[in-house]
Parts: sequence; C-alpha cells; structure tokens
Amino acid sequence: MKAVICTKYGPPEVLQIKEVEKPTPNDNEALIKVFASTVTAGDCRIIRFNFPKWFWLPGRIIFGITKPKKNIPGWELSGEIESVGKDVTRFKKGDNVFGFNKGISFGATNAEYKCLSEDRLVPIELDKISYEEAAAIPIGGCTALHFLREADIKEGQKVLIYGASGSVGTYAVQLAKHFGAEVTGVCSSKNIEFVRSLGADNMIDYIKDNFTKNGQTYDVIFDTVSKISFSYCKHSLKPKGIYLTVDWPLLQALWTSLTSNKKIIIGMAPDKIEDLVFLRNLVEQERIKPVIDKIYSLEQVVEAYRYVDKGHKKGNVIITLKHY
Repeated sequence: MKAVICTKYGPPEVLQIKEVEKPTPNDNEALIKVFASTVTAGDCRIIRFNFPKWFWLPGRIIFGITKPKKNIPGWELSGEIESVGKDVTRFKKGDNVFGFNKGISFGATNAEYKCLSEDRLVPIELDKISYEEAAAIPIGGCTALHFLREADIKEGQKVLIYGASGSVGTYAVQLAKHFGAEVTGVCSSKNIEFVRSLGADNMIDYIKDNFTKNGQTYDVIFDTVSKISFSYCKHSLKPKGIYLTVDWPLLQALWTSLTSNKKIIIGMAPDKIEDLVFLRNLVEQERIKPVIDKIYSLEQVVEAYRYVDKGHKKGNVIITLKHY
C-alpha cells in the first residue's frame, strides 16, 4: 500500500510517499480502507519537532530520539472496513466509519489502509455526512468539546474564542453557541465574516484590536492556538473566570490555583468514543458543521503540510485517497 513516510525531523519536504506492507488487523481490530485523513498543526509540530525547550527531552523520548518512532503521520480518518478481527462484534466488512488513533504520537492515518480497534470507530451514513467531513471531526471536535465541558459552559455566559477560525476554534465557536453562550471570536480580518457565519455574536480582529484593552470581561477565554497566555488576558476574565488553553503552562496553572479565584485548564482531550458519537449526531442534525479549508490528494502531501505549517488554515485540511 502507499503511505506517507517521515524518516527524519524537518520541514514538510522530508515527507515521502512509499510502498509499505499493508497492515493486518489484530483480533479486536478492523482494517480500514482509508478514504480521507487530515493534516493537523500537531502533525506539523512533530515533523519539525517544534516544541518548547522544556519539552525537548520528554518529547524525544515520546516521539523518537533522532527520528519519529512511528514514521507514518496523521491521527484521524474515515473510510470503509475491508476486514475485521475475530473478536470484533460492532462492525463488519463494508461498514463506513470514522475515528482516530490512540495516543499522541503519529497515528499512521496518512496511508491507504489503517488498522484500528473497534472501540476507536464510529459508524457514519454517507447520505448524512461525507468521508471528508467525518475525517475532520475527531481531533478538533473532541478537543473543543472537552475544554468547553471542563469549563462547564452555561447558557448566557460570555465566552471568547481566540483562534476562532482554526480547527479547534471553529468547533469551539459552534459548540459554545450550542451550549447557549454569547460567543466572541478572535481571528484575522479575512476570516471575520466566516466565523460570524458559524454563529459568533461578536468579532474581534486580533491585528487591529487588542481584546484585553476594550474593557470587556468574559466568563471563559479559550486560547485554541497557544498564542496568548493567562497573564496576558487575566484582567479580561470575570471573578472566578476560566482560562482554557491547548498549551501546557503547568507551573502557572498550579500557582494560579493557589493564589487566585480564577482558574487555568490545560491538557489534552481524553479518548472518548462517546464524544465522537455526540459530535457526529450534532453534525447529522446540522447543529454544527466540520469546516474544510482545502483538500489534497495523497500525492500532494508535501504541499498540504506546507500549507498547514504556515499556520493560517481555516478549519481543517483533508487528504483524500482514490479508492472511490
């Protein structure tokens, strides 16, 4: 089978398409013929090994000392089940599914085939959701859902989403509105009307306006792109306000919990299949929608990673495979 291979750390040009052995499912796994996968900012960070200095050693241990331990990138996918292991009970050959790999290293979804355990998969109906839309749900959708639930968003609260046009941000805007919040989106001027179309009540152009200087305060501020900090925006939080970030300011989070009535929530979204089901249902009911910026073929993978690596994608970038 064809797969994207990363044999060393570096820019997108280190990626190659090679023929590799087709995987065989274990007893609890399904072999999926991949029709769509994604390129995420996380994939690009791993390829370049672009992490904070404090994370250098643990990062090398996790991902690989001199090169990635797992050399096929990608975390999320959609496709059709080609075969199943003897212990699989929820799925059969021909079922359409989507899902994502467990863990934080490469998940090997930028390939023609991928094996996943059945507890990592959710069925889809193609008349309600496309392969491309389904592949764009897991990482951005589950991350946004996890953080907003951790903040216990309530109806009428004021929520600011920083990086509102990205993968996590577009889901965060829609989910916060779904939970009844008044949403302010922060993004570049070219994406303001787009984010407004997702349901944002108020918009701020981060290049022209500094939201920390406008006198507004929020119940929740969600930094979806690791571009601001609690110190930067703490005065824009209401008393007992919550700052959400996909970054890892561990010491600041601990210190704030001891010295302030405000709170910092950090970390990663847990792997919960029920979250995927929840998000799929919302998409099928047209309450939220996956945002797809660009679609590339597997042969265009370097171009796709270059685009994502620039840091200006809108929503999600998809890799399609020519099975259908």
